[in-house]
Amino acid sequence: MIVKKRTIPLTILILEALLRRLPKNHSKRPLMIEELSRRRSGYLGEKSLDFYLRSLDSKNNLILHDLNLPDGNYNCQIDTLLLTPKFALIIEVKNMTGKLVFDTDNEQFFQVVDGKEIGYPDPIAQAQRHQAYLKNLFPTLEIDYLIVFTHPHSILSFTGRNIKIREKVCKSSSFLKKVHMLENKSQALIPQKELRKISRTLMKMNTPPTNYILEKYGIKKSEISIGLHCPLCFYLPLIRKNRKWFCPDCQTFFKDAHLLSLQDYFLLFDTKITNEQFRDFAHFISADIAYKMLTSSNLNHLGTKKGRIYFPDSLPLMDNNQ
Repeated sequence: MIVKKRTIPLTILILEALLRRLPKNHSKRPLMIEELSRRRSGYLGEKSLDFYLRSLDSKNNLILHDLNLPDGNYNCQIDTLLLTPKFALIIEVKNMTGKLVFDTDNEQFFQVVDGKEIGYPDPIAQAQRHQAYLKNLFPTLEIDYLIVFTHPHSILSFTGRNIKIREKVCKSSSFLKKVHMLENKSQALIPQKELRKISRTLMKMNTPPTNYILEKYGIKKSEISIGLHCPLCFYLPLIRKNRKWFCPDCQTFFKDAHLLSLQDYFLLFDTKITNEQFRDFAHFISADIAYKMLTSSNLNHLGTKKGRIYFPDSLPLMDNNQ
């Protein structure tokens, strides 16, 4: 059963929101654009793995996609976590082409394309950090990991003496075989009740990695432009005109333009919002209009009158799985 469905990863949504709301000449834009391109490619690889994940026993296995778990000032991001009756499996997905080399003696990972070597963070070390993180949360749970490469034209290569690394790496076509091997090797038995308890704990911990991204690029929230942005040309701020949102740049009217900008707020500023904060953010002053928009945006709420706060069940606000 899919507990947390696959949607566009929060890191991608945060980077997109930042690029919409930072000055065009911001010094960190090129780095963010590069990371965004890399993560979009990774997301395509993650979606392609769904073809194989659907073959797993949906009754006894629980699947959680794109977990973002707080780790101090850092973010423990797991592409997919598979909870089985015998073990938990961290699945790190890479969508890369060319020759992909694991140098086990030096704990290095690099890509060879057109004779050029490009170094990347070691996915084995990354998966092991995530394994240690989950082990600290659930000491009695057996936790393993797999690095899955989804690009059909990639070539895996291993150098060095640590031949056990090969067991942790595979192409997507071999993924199910690897899972079955792990199932046959494990002697543990985890009750479904315990698996569901673990999944609920992880869902409660799942948090947008906003602070991590901002700190990574050294961006202050004061640098981020506020206002509602145009869903078509991304101009901001929109203005309120004839009971609709109007874009002065592309001369287009919108009824629900506030939804995407509300999502930006939840991704970049805070996971909750008040009527007053929404009015400040959206650049308009009617408390009644703000109330109608917030209550019609499918948000949860707590409190009454001026003390009421609104917050989303999950992000993204709309089903923008592409």
